[in-house]
Amino acid sequence: MSWDDFAKHAKDAADWGVNYHNTLRDRPVRAQTKPGEIAAQLADAPPEDGTDLAAIMEDFEHIVMPGITHWQHPRFFAYFNSNAAPASVLAEFLTSIIAPQCMLWQTSPAATEMETRMMDWLRQGLGLPDGYQGVIQDSASSATLAAVLTMRERALEFRGNIEGLHGQPQLRIYCSDQVHTSIDRAIWVAGIGQDNLVKIRTTGDLRHMDPLDLEAAIAEDKQAGRIPAGIIAATGATGMGASDDLEAVAAVAEEHGIYTHLDAAWAGTAMICPEFRALWTGADRFDSIVFNPHKWLGAQFDCAAHFLRDPDQLRQTLAIRPEYLKTHGAEDVIDYSEWSIPLGRRFRALKLWFLMRHYGMEGLRTRIRNHVKWSQALCERLRAEDDFEIVTEPILSLWTFKLADASDDDIQKLVDTINDDGRIYLTQTLVDGQKVIRFQAGQFDCEERDFNTAFDTITEIARSL
Repeated sequence: MSWDDFAKHAKDAADWGVNYHNTLRDRPVRAQTKPGEIAAQLADAPPEDGTDLAAIMEDFEHIVMPGITHWQHPRFFAYFNSNAAPASVLAEFLTSIIAPQCMLWQTSPAATEMETRMMDWLRQGLGLPDGYQGVIQDSASSATLAAVLTMRERALEFRGNIEGLHGQPQLRIYCSDQVHTSIDRAIWVAGIGQDNLVKIRTTGDLRHMDPLDLEAAIAEDKQAGRIPAGIIAATGATGMGASDDLEAVAAVAEEHGIYTHLDAAWAGTAMICPEFRALWTGADRFDSIVFNPHKWLGAQFDCAAHFLRDPDQLRQTLAIRPEYLKTHGAEDVIDYSEWSIPLGRRFRALKLWFLMRHYGMEGLRTRIRNHVKWSQALCERLRAEDDFEIVTEPILSLWTFKLADASDDDIQKLVDTINDDGRIYLTQTLVDGQKVIRFQAGQFDCEERDFNTAFDTITEIARSL
């Protein structure tokens, strides 16, 4: 394909994209295909000869699209949304065209310097103090792994990378029993081991870590000769939005000199609205914080904002400086590959620049406030229905419910029937061992009418079973 041909096909793709987004409400939210149905339509071996792009696009429409779950659908109420605001999509398009590899300042100075500035824009938007510096990771999972590795190295006086973990003291990491499974995986990958992830009992409506139990666990480990290396707190955990008492966690950590990390992957975006910041009072006492602009802010996946009070500890954990990666004559520049696990880095800051400039912070705040308002209004509508029970109260735009007196099997049948219907998409979760239905709102372009459709769909299908 010549670049002249590319221009024509790119315009066709843009037109296709406009039609796709304008007709999303007419499509079932979740893919309706059966396992293996897509693979059966794909050739067993690669083609020897090239194919006209028009034919490929036709196959794309008929083979690929039926197997797509529409994450940009305004009635996607299942997992935390992975958004793609139009301005962000345009930035990603430009990034794909220039295709820079942004591992070092010298390999694309604009990418590095824009990343520094965009992370500071986000810091200001969240109300974090001046001392924090930021880096864009691919996901909150990677940021959490980087934090756990920093906890490990800091606790071992930065000997782990050199000497290995064999023969080293036993390290302990603490979190609540509500955290995302990415915490467990980070513990595995860091070589600390599942048995050394201490999950603290949660309490209260927000299911926060009990600070007395946390203090007791740390004291017990110290008495046994183990090293408390880190505490991972959550604001807006995935299951039902569990949020830790950050002031209490920070106080325990500071008393014992323990590194702290805050996972606010979803809820962090809402902190651009000052009225929601009660959920993370004390965040400014944490060593590192992560949230995903690709979840609720509107940035195209992938884009995780990782803030650090002392980036030198992360760099000391991850930085490797062979001669070919040195920028001579500009030693004071930032090389963000030293702040992240992969060496290769995409130009993710561009979509943040487009996003924040085009919509403005107030425009983004308005969207988030609407999502919270409409979601909570739906919760109240269901609460007023005698055959429904609200199980956990709204935390921002996330809450859980069930059919009154329904068994776990009944709940799962309702979820499956709703998702097969296609008008909305929900998922189930467990609260105190009981299966419930999880409702979460945050798709960039959803409107109040989509929540009305959700109410109609849920009540209609529940009463037809």
